[in-house]
Amino acid sequence: MKRYFLGFVLTSILTTPLFALDGVAVIDLRTAVLQTQAAKDAFETLEEESEYAGNLEQAKVLQADRQALVEKLQKEAETLSQEEITDIQRSVQEKSKDLEFIVGKIQTKQNETADKVFRDLNPSVQKILSELISAKGVKLLLGRENVLFSDTALDLTDDVTSMLDVASKEGS
Repeated sequence: MKRYFLGFVLTSILTTPLFALDGVAVIDLRTAVLQTQAAKDAFETLEEESEYAGNLEQAKVLQADRQALVEKLQKEAETLSQEEITDIQRSVQEKSKDLEFIVGKIQTKQNETADKVFRDLNPSVQKILSELISAKGVKLLLGRENVLFSDTALDLTDDVTSMLDVASKEGS
C-alpha cells in the first residue's frame, strides 16, 4: 500500500504544472539584455567599424562567388571536362574555407560586443532582478532555455528589458 501511495504522491508532484505553483517565474537573460537599447546601440556601433563592415562585405562577395560557381557546375556539368569540374570544385572549397574564416571573425566580434554589453549591464541586471523577485514574490526563477512550456504571465524577460532601458536613460 505504501508503494501505491508513494507512487501517487510522486506522480502528483511531477505532473503538477509549474505555472500552478505560486512564486515561479521564467526569464531569458540573454534576450532581456540583447533587446535593450544599449545593446542595439553597441551593435550599430559595431556595424560602423570599418574592419567589421569590410568583413561583412567580403563574406557577401565570397558567398555570391561560391554560389555562382556551384550554379555553373550544376548547369554545365555535362559539357565541362573533368579537369574543369575539378578546378571549379577546388575553387568552391577554397571560397568555402575563406567564407568560414571570415564568418568566424564576424561571429567573434559579435560575441565580444554581446559580452561587453553583458558586462556593462550586469550590475543593473542584478539590481533589477532583485527588485522584481522581491516585488513579485518569486521563489523560483528558471531560465527559459530550461523550460519546455510556461505561461507568458510568468516570463520576466520583457520586464527586465524595459527596466534596463529606463535605468540606462536615467544613468545617461
